[in-house]
Amino acid sequence: MAATVTLASVRQARERIRSAIATTPCEFSVGLSEMFTARIFVKLDNLQATGAFKERGAANKLLQLTADERKRGVVTASAGNHGLGVAYQARKLGISATVVMPKNAPLIKRANIKRLGATVILHGDTYDEATIRAREIERDEKKIYLHSFNDLDVIVGQGTLGLEIIEAVPDLDVIIVPVGGGGLIAGVGAAVKAVKPGVKVVGVEPERYASMTAALKAHKAVTIEPLPTIADGLAVSCVGTLAYEIAASVIDEMVTVTEDEIAQAILMLLEMEKTVVEGAGASTLAALLGGKVDVRGQTVVLPLCGGNIDVTMMASIIERGLVKDGRMVMLRTFVTDKPGTLAAVARVIADSGASVKDVYHNRAFGRVEPGGVEIAWVLETHGHDHITELVMELREKKIRVLTME
Repeated sequence: MAATVTLASVRQARERIRSAIATTPCEFSVGLSEMFTARIFVKLDNLQATGAFKERGAANKLLQLTADERKRGVVTASAGNHGLGVAYQARKLGISATVVMPKNAPLIKRANIKRLGATVILHGDTYDEATIRAREIERDEKKIYLHSFNDLDVIVGQGTLGLEIIEAVPDLDVIIVPVGGGGLIAGVGAAVKAVKPGVKVVGVEPERYASMTAALKAHKAVTIEPLPTIADGLAVSCVGTLAYEIAASVIDEMVTVTEDEIAQAILMLLEMEKTVVEGAGASTLAALLGGKVDVRGQTVVLPLCGGNIDVTMMASIIERGLVKDGRMVMLRTFVTDKPGTLAAVARVIADSGASVKDVYHNRAFGRVEPGGVEIAWVLETHGHDHITELVMELREKKIRVLTME
């Protein structure tokens, strides 16, 4: 008989891990509700001790190990959040942990896993390559392998998130769940459907790592050709076979989101909800921003499942989001290279209400004419309409200008 996630097993897991993980807030968002004409709640699982939901599955698995298994120690492969959950929960139980990560795993996740006492090994460029090395360590050192999403105990542990959501929002209509390897949507979907079968379960994944979409189309787990994504927590090229088997029966719809939509969602959550969310967690809001799911008039929960994002990546994403939102722009102006010209252009910009962040001069490269200069301006603006108005004002002053939004 195929393994399944039952309501009883999820309730047992919740009792088992109750003292090990936090029951995180599920807050009503006034701003998002008004924006999408719906009742939008955000489940803040980025407030777990390690900043992600992965603690749930890790705790449920580790707490069921035998004394001999605990003595042998555990090994896992992770892009970051699962490794954090394993390291943190293993330390509390006195279990040695080894985490194999791709070489390009976010620095903050690597540093925090080490800080939690686990041994970190960097191997390969992808999660799948890291998994191969972790399996070798399992074999050679006789450690217990903890799969991040294709293990029934882990999946059941993730399902506890679904129970918390249903209790916090009993009139739930739609839940949008991030999908990487499939463990979260399998556990949460099964738990939610067991309590309230009419809830619509929507999965969301990056266009560049649409492994569950491919699996549902093929009716089995298949390996896709991936591309880099800022949602590194969802960067799994093949969903788990067990996770797929469970998830396929509870997913009502799958959607994909672009990198720009994810970046915009990260910025919006920072500004509107005052919470830091990594790309994987922000993908739920990205699905709404991209118009991928119609939630008008419905009660919706967006699980914000992780907040572990590098500061440098956050800075890049914020700028990317500002550009997409029309609040940052680069203008290239071409003028005569003579005294007062720079000040004249700057005066028009200042009078328009735009703020100058950077200025670049170019007298020698490209199509700059002799005696001329290209001045590139990086500006903070109020939106796309403001940019259009500014460009018109510059052209009225006979200043040749190109936009680089």
